Amino acid sequence: MKKLLAALLCVFFICSLAGCLKDTSEPPANELSLTLENYPVIDGSTANLPLAYALAQHFLGMTLDEAESFVNFNTTDFAYMNLADGACDLVLAYEASVTTIQWIEENEYYDSEFDYYPIGRDALVFIVSQLNPVESLTAQQVADIYAGDITNWKEVGGEDKEIVAFQRPEMSGSQTMLKKLVMNGRPLMDAPTELVESEMGGLIEALDRYSNEANAIGYSVYYYANFMYAKPNLRFLSIDGVAPTNETIKSSEYPYINEFYAVVRKSEPADSPARQLAEWLSTADGKALMEQTGYVTT
Repeated sequence: MKKLLAALLCVFFICSLAGCLKDTSEPPANELSLTLENYPVIDGSTANLPLAYALAQHFLGMTLDEAESFVNFNTTDFAYMNLADGACDLVLAYEASVTTIQWIEENEYYDSEFDYYPIGRDALVFIVSQLNPVESLTAQQVADIYAGDITNWKEVGGEDKEIVAFQRPEMSGSQTMLKKLVMNGRPLMDAPTELVESEMGGLIEALDRYSNEANAIGYSVYYYANFMYAKPNLRFLSIDGVAPTNETIKSSEYPYINEFYAVVRKSEPADSPARQLAEWLSTADGKALMEQTGYVTT
């Protein structure tokens, strides 16, 4: 009896050991077998750079410094152009401008058909000086300011100061969002050249320079202005009484919500690393990575 018991214990031990030593070479569920050799070339919007860094760290084991050297983004509209002509395989971006999409479609050498995977949610936010007493604007007032119909802060409950309204160029993700979410077909006023900033960071820097005057207003996407380029002298305006936060963006309580996407060419094979990575971003694992990086997921 003792020998039988000993034998059973021995078998149990061996089985347990085998379980502990089972092959773990296969990737876990929802993981991809990506290497430097097959990793897709990724381009995109400036605000999606941290996501691209996180992907390189996650799948390629890079440090943050290595990922920052490895990833090269060309901003929203140029990223779509690069995708269309095959210079990149995957785009992480907001919508391109109507002008850019039309140009791609009219260029016979470009692949103009894309598949869009909604992966995250962001918002257009309006930024003013901490010294500006105005804390909230209505959606109508924002549109009136950028149409040129409201030109003084006293018209919206502020001080008697001219409104200096900064804009972005036509081919920028935030300018596309302004036209779509705020103006809704209404013409924008013509901004002086000195009030059109080519870079998102440049617009925030310009607003910061005006912070002591407390008369400037500009806009950006929430993730960029909150996590990547925050300035202590500036703050976000509430719209219709709702402040932009991760929670109000997730719930769509904040009004100027816009999704961003993983985009591949429609001709991209189903088993290609680019398409698989785009699809992975919609899985529970992909969403967890994005949320750890500060993004609001769909």
